[in-house]
Amino acid sequence: MRVLVTGGNRYIGLDLVRELAAAGHEVTVVNSHPVELPVGVCRIHADRRVPGELAKALARYQDDFDAIFDHTAYQIEDMQPLIELFRGRIQHYVFTSSQAVYRRSFVLPIREDFRRHAPDDDDRRKAYGVGKVRCEDHLLALARSNGFPATCLRVGHTMGPRSAQPTRDPWFFARLELGRPILVPGDGFAVLQLVHINDVARLMAALLGNDNVKGKAYNVAGAEFASVVGVINLIARAMGTRAEIVHVPLTIARKHPPVLHWGEALVGSACMSIDAALRDIEWRPRFGIEDGYRDAWDWYRQGGRDQYSYDFSAEDTLLAEL
Repeated sequence: MRVLVTGGNRYIGLDLVRELAAAGHEVTVVNSHPVELPVGVCRIHADRRVPGELAKALARYQDDFDAIFDHTAYQIEDMQPLIELFRGRIQHYVFTSSQAVYRRSFVLPIREDFRRHAPDDDDRRKAYGVGKVRCEDHLLALARSNGFPATCLRVGHTMGPRSAQPTRDPWFFARLELGRPILVPGDGFAVLQLVHINDVARLMAALLGNDNVKGKAYNVAGAEFASVVGVINLIARAMGTRAEIVHVPLTIARKHPPVLHWGEALVGSACMSIDAALRDIEWRPRFGIEDGYRDAWDWYRQGGRDQYSYDFSAEDTLLAEL
């Protein structure tokens, strides 16, 4: 297939491009930052954050793609140029959504039919998830009304090489490598579910040619679960070291900048069912938690650490307060 990927220059997007190219698809990326891509992958330069730039860059390619993986859209306005240009011309439109669309649930695991945030919720703390809800609603309404071939993927917490956020995998690697303690809000018993970026990319690539997934949303997550404390110890074990964990009382942790990026550490467990994906897609996760972090650590220690910098002053202030 002839495939267009928005982004495709780091993290999940780059793994997706590699998976698609390895499978023999003709791949083009459209992004604003060049990166080394597999042989044969084409690149179109455009910054979709600049009004009109994406539509202008892609206008001449309206009949050149069979499928689009929209990996960098956060609001309906982000998707609109692609929908307008390629409606009726493509076989599949895959939208990268997020676990953040879901409201808190007393019942676990969270299935695709569980409550999401209201699309008119204006709480700034939920803006990312609400934006994804609006995108999903728009695409799935188009699928129902005129058969627009959209699939929405609600991706959970990720791990793997090339994290765009230093507060994720690199955060743990840097502190454990330096022998610094890992600060954990409360007791750390909340349960986490993580998925390796290559498992996400393989699921995405497996959607091509599958008509059964169109007009639907799927959870994308790993098969393993562990507590916050358990995940931290698995990260340390993947690195060949041990973690010193300092528990921060919740009353104190909530007054400081987040000491962990996982919101579950403050508000409780949130895990997703992947039964629908396992049923409808030729896919299953390959990575568990420990070997997923071992893969990320191998990349980090072989040069990835040079891409990040850290400021430990806020942590030191909190440690002094404790």
